Amino acid sequence: MRGCALVCFRLPYKQILSFDLAMKKLFGTDGIRGHAGKFPLDASTVKTIGLSLSRQYKAQLGRPARFVTGRDTRESGDWIERAFHAGALEGGAHCKSSGIITTPGVAFVTRHFEFDAGVVISASHNPYEDNGLKIFAPDGKKVGEDIEGVIESDIRSSLISGSAVADESDVDDSQAPDFQAAYADHLASSFKGPRLEGFKLAVDCANGAASDLAPPLFRRLGADVIAFNDRPDGRNINKDCGSLHLEHLQSRVLTENADLGVAFDGDADRALFVDEKGNIVDGDATLWIMAEFLRGKGGLANDTVVATVMSNIGLEIALTSVGLKMVRTPVGDKYVLDELIRTGSDLGGEQSGHVIFPKESLVGDGIMTTLLMLEAIHLNAKPVSRLLEGFTQYPQVLVNVRVREKQPFENVSAISAAAREIESQLDGSGRLLLRYSGTENLARVMIEGKDQDEIERQANSLAEVIKASLG
Repeated sequence: MRGCALVCFRLPYKQILSFDLAMKKLFGTDGIRGHAGKFPLDASTVKTIGLSLSRQYKAQLGRPARFVTGRDTRESGDWIERAFHAGALEGGAHCKSSGIITTPGVAFVTRHFEFDAGVVISASHNPYEDNGLKIFAPDGKKVGEDIEGVIESDIRSSLISGSAVADESDVDDSQAPDFQAAYADHLASSFKGPRLEGFKLAVDCANGAASDLAPPLFRRLGADVIAFNDRPDGRNINKDCGSLHLEHLQSRVLTENADLGVAFDGDADRALFVDEKGNIVDGDATLWIMAEFLRGKGGLANDTVVATVMSNIGLEIALTSVGLKMVRTPVGDKYVLDELIRTGSDLGGEQSGHVIFPKESLVGDGIMTTLLMLEAIHLNAKPVSRLLEGFTQYPQVLVNVRVREKQPFENVSAISAAAREIESQLDGSGRLLLRYSGTENLARVMIEGKDQDEIERQANSLAEVIKASLG
């Protein structure tokens, strides 16, 4: 014990802090994400990630690995990419960069050009100060927890030994134009609708990875494109724009008299829409339109749509009314994908706009979703507002309650009794979801139902019971 205390005492304070953080799991459902420049997204740790990944693949393959990287438009993406390449090259890997490209674009390049893994440097919808790393296998799935676990172990070892060095490498982006062009061609060839002449499309690029890709692609297909928030400067990604700020897209659709508006997030793996009347079309509404569209083409296996526990009950009711089934998963596109593969289904997604078409890609692709939405509009010869007929979004309320501990709700008699009473009152025409935050000591009470005032009363009543029991 005394020897351990002496070692700990001699470690620099920042190293002790970093080691303490590293003891926690670093990979979430969407890779590693955090503040750029701070652990675990400091240059030395990113280099360790590249080194660990290349060593693992070399051991598995019996040869040096081939990696491709891609990034969104954040200013930190350049040095993070160079740090990753430095580590991967030290481990013997061959690395290429596809430059600024969407997350699904990296997944496509990995598969199409037969790389062993693709690495995305992006923090999706987060502000520019953040960044992240996601690692894809050639089939488009994120790498397994076995690989992630070894990376985390190597990070801890480097912190203990102090062996990590924050150097960077030159990045070989000589083939980036070819990679980007191949992805654009793939998207264009996947569009089965007629030419889009006369169709006016408003596109909010979130000053992100779609900025130089999406507008030219839609123009190539004949659309009259009104593009905005397509001038990234390294710091304006997602800033008051994109899928988190749809009010700007709503305004442009109305002022430009557009037929449809689409907003991407920073890495363009999600898309949210605005119909020709200026109304928001979220991920649930998109799933409804896509379910009807795919079934009409004979392409909705099992008559099943995979969604998450956060999807609105209105979607479930609408799907049931036309003989379709909805399966719910925990929140996260990883869980949606796992269920799609397990059940052999053709359509899944989240309320946030991640939509997955596994026959097209195992990665959510906002541009692909937009192309299929355009196909649905033309196939049915109806505007989006008409395609939404039959789907009603139910009122929803979410109340957060701070708790001192996260006991299972069913183990607290007062909470379980109050929850059962509310479920009885909803009687199949609403839904109660109780869950804890994954990052804070918060209980979340979500209720959906036909009457806004009633579900607010129910949610606040249950929140008081939770506060009295666990607060």
